[in-house]
Formats: sequence, C-alpha cells, structure tokens
Amino acid sequence: MYHPAGRVEQECIVKSAHLSADRATHSIPGQDQDTPSTPAAEALNFEAAHNDGRTAKADLPRIPDPIDASALSHETEGVGIENLTVRFGERTVLNDLSLSIRRGELLTVLGRSGCGKTTLLRFIAGFVEAAQGRLTVAGCDLTYIPPHQRNLGLLFQSYALFPHLTVFENVAFGLRARRVSSRDIAQRVASALKLVQLGDAGHQLPSALSGGMQQRVALARALVIEPDVLLLDEPLSALDANLRASVRSELKALHERLPNLTIVCVTHDQDDALVLSDRTLLMRDGRIAQLGTPQELYDQPNDAFVARYLGPANLLPYRLIFPRQAYAGDYEQLACLRPERLRIVPLGEGLLHGVIASVEWYGATVTVQVALDALPEQLVQVAQPRSGGAFPEKGARISLSYEENDVVITRA
Repeated sequence: MYHPAGRVEQECIVKSAHLSADRATHSIPGQDQDTPSTPAAEALNFEAAHNDGRTAKADLPRIPDPIDASALSHETEGVGIENLTVRFGERTVLNDLSLSIRRGELLTVLGRSGCGKTTLLRFIAGFVEAAQGRLTVAGCDLTYIPPHQRNLGLLFQSYALFPHLTVFENVAFGLRARRVSSRDIAQRVASALKLVQLGDAGHQLPSALSGGMQQRVALARALVIEPDVLLLDEPLSALDANLRASVRSELKALHERLPNLTIVCVTHDQDDALVLSDRTLLMRDGRIAQLGTPQELYDQPNDAFVARYLGPANLLPYRLIFPRQAYAGDYEQLACLRPERLRIVPLGEGLLHGVIASVEWYGATVTVQVALDALPEQLVQVAQPRSGGAFPEKGARISLSYEENDVVITRA
C-alpha cells in the first residue's frame, strides 16, 4: 500500500533541504494565486519549476549556505548531548539528559510511548527547542543552528515521498534544493539507488512500489546528501512482520557498507534494538534507564524495568533462589532468570518445584507457564525448543533446573 507524504513530514523535508518556508512574495508560473500556500505545496511547485527551467534564479528563495563541518570534524566525533532538558508547558519531557554517540555507531533509542525518545530525535534534527542543553555534531556546536543548516538525513515513519515525483526525483529533491549540478545529481542519485538495491526503479512513481521499496526510496533520499548523521523515526513500524524482518536485515547490511555513518534510530520494538544496534539507549520518563550493547541490557539489566522491556523475564525473590545466602538487605533485590535459562526436569531433580499451568506452542519453541509451590501467585515462564518428544502436559508436577551463573541479580 502506498503511504503518501504527510504535511508535517513534507515540511520537515523542505526545511532539511534548505528551502525557505516563506514563499508568500514569490510566485511560480502556472500556480493558482488564490490557492492557500503551505510549505509542502510550495516545495512541490519549486521542484516542478526548477525542473523545466521556467523560473529564473532571481525568483527562487534564498537558500542559506549549509554549515561546513569538515574543518572541525574529528575521526571519533559523532553526536554529543550535554544536560538536555526539554519542557512542553509544565511537563518535562527530557530531564538533564547527557549522551555521547560515536562516529559510525548505530544507536537505537528504545522506550514506551511518552518516554521522550521522539523528542530527543527531533531535538537533534532541530525541530524542538530545549530549555537547556548543548548539541554537537561532527565537532560543531549546532545547539542554535536552524534545521535547514544542519547536514542531517531524516527518514520518517510515513516515508513522506512526493507522490507526483518519480523515484529519481524524490531522491534528487535535496540535491536540487542545494543547487548541485545536474551531472553530480545523476551520479549521486544513481549511487544512492544502487546502495539500497533500487538501481532500476528511478523512472517509477512511489505508488507503483511496495511498502518496503518505498522505505528504501526514502532511505536513499536521506543518504544522497551525505549527511553527518542519519535520523530514523520508527522506520519499520508501517511494515508487516515478515517485511519488517527483511528490511531490518537490509538496514543492518547498509550500515556495514557505510561504517563511518552515524545512525540514530528511534523504535518501540525490542527486536529492532537487539538486531540493529551497536548500542541501545532505553529511556524511561525522560531519563536514561540504561545505555549499553543489546547484550548488556539483555543479560545485565540495571533493574526490573530494563529486564522486562528487553524480553520475557522471570523476576523472583532473592531469598527463593538463594535461600542460604539471603540477608536482610537482599530482600529488596530480585533474581532475574530468562525463560530460556530454565529447564523442565522430573519432579525432585531441580531446585524449584511446581505445577504446569499452561502450554503454548509457537512453532519452533514451546512456552510453558509454571505455578511454583513457593510462589503460587506468580507464574514462571519457561521457553524450550521444540523437540521430537511429547509436549509437557498441563497439570503435571515438575521441577525446574538452572545454573547459578544463569541468575542475574537486579533491583526492583
């Protein structure tokens, strides 16, 4: 299904392409002067007039020169955020957040709705004003630099493709706005389309493409300007499950082909974070809950919130798992056991005992819920690969076995 460009996303593209939002004093031949103007509509008219040469250069809006960051950039510098606070009215959305993203790193920003992850992305893009804080990109202080002067690539959730332009012209949009020569445009667009495996689709309209292909067109448009940072806002959320997994793999392969490109990807899906990330930033209520590699967040969660967000987790009382080692202070701690770390064994052969409450088959794996004798009000989840043997039966009494190093101690 074709996803047309939304007004907000189109306006963001226009700004990031260095187009002025104020075109009230400029007219384009063939435009109905009584039609209310919007930045998105003006961008389309600008593109059409620019292509056929009917508008003289003097009639075009003044495009500010982009900041030249090359003289200040360093090998290891990517994005730096210091003491960022953003408020919307009385509500604090980001609270004294500091973050350093290395050049060439792919960072996923993960969290529930309202945690501030999209606001963080929009601050980097320049669309959100901070109450306090500082932003540097490639060694340049961009805190007060307007969006259209930041060399950033944007990929929106809705793709924001212009429906009347071909794939080639959609990708070339930012380059034309920057007055790149026709020869360079042809070369750079061809390279960008080849990079996303759409080398033969330049003549097609977006409506003729699948959702995954449209996503790759939007990605090529973001990459063709050679940005310092690529910002991805829920890039996979509009895709079905199978296509999502395929495009996720393509994004990862693309990043491997562009090792110096810094990418910040906002998502709510933990699978995106686990597969794509060099590091994952998990946010909670405008603050950093934990920052580290996906493996660190999964295997060594700081607290119960992190443990549950990165996948199923059994959070059990410390005294239940380590009864001989429990002290008064340990009663505030939890023992985290991932479902795949538990094994069902005959009754009496394990450390925990209970009754199977339910059995669910998911194709390659079987998920079993167990009501423990010592903790009947909390079901424990066990995940085991499907084998040739019979499934565990509901109501059967069993024991659960695990290794001591499978247990991670965390806070409530």
